[in-house]
This record gives sequence, structure tokens and C-alpha cells, in this order.
Amino acid sequence: MASTIKVLQVIPKLGYGGAETGCYDLAHFLAEQNCKSFLITSGGQLLKYIRRDKVKVIRLPVQSKNPIIIFINFIIIFFIILFFRIDIVHARSRAPAWSCLWATYLSGKKFVTTFHGTYNFSSKLKHFYNSVMVRSKLIIAGSNFIFNHIHENYQKYLNPKKKKLMVIFRGINLEYFNKKNVKQIKVDQLLDQWKINKSDFKILLPGRLTRWKGQELFIEALSMLVEVHSKNNFHAIILGSDQGRNVYSKKLLLLVERYRLAKKITFIENCKEMPIAYKLSDIVVSSSIEPEAFGRVAVEAQAMEKVIIASNIGGSKETVLNGKSGLLYNFNDSKDLAKAINKAMEMSKNTLDLMGAEGRKNVEKKFNVDQMCQTTFTEYMKLLK
Repeated sequence: MASTIKVLQVIPKLGYGGAETGCYDLAHFLAEQNCKSFLITSGGQLLKYIRRDKVKVIRLPVQSKNPIIIFINFIIIFFIILFFRIDIVHARSRAPAWSCLWATYLSGKKFVTTFHGTYNFSSKLKHFYNSVMVRSKLIIAGSNFIFNHIHENYQKYLNPKKKKLMVIFRGINLEYFNKKNVKQIKVDQLLDQWKINKSDFKILLPGRLTRWKGQELFIEALSMLVEVHSKNNFHAIILGSDQGRNVYSKKLLLLVERYRLAKKITFIENCKEMPIAYKLSDIVVSSSIEPEAFGRVAVEAQAMEKVIIASNIGGSKETVLNGKSGLLYNFNDSKDLAKAINKAMEMSKNTLDLMGAEGRKNVEKKFNVDQMCQTTFTEYMKLLK
């Protein structure tokens, strides 16, 4: 049967986020299983890495939330399903999911969704809009946190006799995020490029610049690291783009000046090879003040054998082994974050290395991309049977 399966994944843009990389990895995995793999997206940086001989890419404006565009996408996707004889349609975002829902209903094909985030549902209309993600035959939650969130907020749309809700943890590429595959010369070059002293204790905070990622909290914690814990031999790297949030990025710069940390903090907009950034760091921080659906930074850091310090909410509680592969601190508490960073700085290199090794084992066991893809493929097969 595997050779006859045709799977169409639909995602707004193919960037470097968790949902996007998962879509990319699954598309190529399916091709290796002798399936026909199709992908609809509006564009994105990852498109240039798609193996066109393995995955057929169709460009549509599926990123649009305009009702008219959503309807037009529905018509086009319906005819794509018929023309290519698609068996399964897998949607990974709300706007394209509505198009896919109608197209699969009309064509009689199987519909799958992955619920990637908590989504805002401040109004009944918004809640209804979000509900499309639980109107499929197979609903995939990226973490137990998301699984519970769905049960708590979308119970009326769930019908165990007609639908299946399950957790499939996101996976990452363990070959790519492997410190053994990163040459030291590249690490040294990046340190020189970023003008960071090798002897400093390097603290990395990756993530786009947005309020809920907690960059303000992180800067406040670093000021306490100096004032309360008397630590000066560190350098922090805030790595991420403001994505047009100029007001917020300026606010962060003013905060750095206010705490007199200009010589201690470097802002980097992007890094093409994240494994190098992870390897040059001594510890990695995830300072989100709202729950992460999964917490990709925490998993990538552990895969690179780096101690991760993360807030004790959302997916991080599932991905970080507190006290073994990293440290969890009370979210939205800069004092507790400063205390956790100070604790890590006072650990011996041997202790940091041992915790890093535990992190790698943790990711290999639970968050392997091959495991994610294989489980998804198995569920596709069950759905068709």
C-alpha cells in the first residue's frame, strides 16, 4: 500500500520555525517510504532546500486570512486533490486548514491537522476560527501541554468515535544538531565575527524579538547577576530578528543602557548555522513568559549537549529534565532566572559536560526527527485502513 499513498501537506510559509521544519522533514521522509509527497506553501527560506525530485511543491497564497482568498484556495486545493489523486491532506495552520477541510469534505479524502500552538481565543468568533484544527480525522498535538490545552478548550469538537487526538512530539535532526559535526575553526570564526572574548562565560538566548519570549526579563536577570551575585566574567548573546518590531527592539536597547550592560550583551539578528551558535555557548536560556507549545530551543540546546535554563511552563516542563539536563526557574521571575544562571556559572566544566551529555540522551530518546516522521507515517497508514 505504501507505494500508492499520496500525501499533501499545507503550510503558510516554509521558514525555520518548528512547524515548518517538521513539515520539511516529513515531506522528505515520505518520499523515502516510496510515497508521493506534495507540499503547498506560499514561499519561505526552506524552499530552496527542498529536493524537487522527491517533493512536488505548489505555490499558493495559503498564508492569507482573507476569507475570499481562503475560499479560492479551497477550490484550487480541491482540484489538486482530484488531479493528483491525493489520499491524505495534512494542514498545519488555521487559514489553510479551512480550505483543506472543505476540499477534503467535498473530495471524500482523509484530513489531518497538527495543533502547533495555543492560539488566541479571546472571542467566540476567534474560538470558532481556531476550531478548524480539531475538525480533522486525526489531530496531532506537538506536546502533552498542547494535548491538555485541546481537551480543556475544544472538548465540544472532539468525538472519540470519529476522531483521534494524539501526541507526537516534534523531532529535530540529530545529525545537524550534533556538536561532533561542528568544527572548532567555525566556532572561533563566529566568536571573532561577533567580537566575543573566548574566556568569557557565554550565555545564549535564541528566539525572535517579541515580548513573550522574555528578552526584557533576561536583561533584568543579567543586571541582577552583576549586582546581586557579583558576576562579571560573562557575555550574553541575544540572537533573533525583531521581524519589524522596531519599537520593541529599541526598548531592549534602552534597557541594556539603563542597566549599563552594553559591554556584556550583544544583539545578533540571525545566524545561518545555529549549531555553531549553540556550540560556542556555555549555557543556553529560554526565558519565555508565556507557555511554549513545545520549546524547540530547549531541545536543540540539549541535542548540542548544552545545559538549558528554561521557564517552568508549557512544553519546557516536558523537554527539560530539571537538575539533570538543565534548570527550570519560576517563569516571569527575573530573580529566579538570575539565581539559575548564577548556579550554572558556578558549576565545574565537568558538571556542565555531564549535564549536557544527559540532555543529548534525553533528546535521542524522545525527540528524534526519524521517530516523529515514522510515528506520523504509521498513523497515516492506520487512517487509510
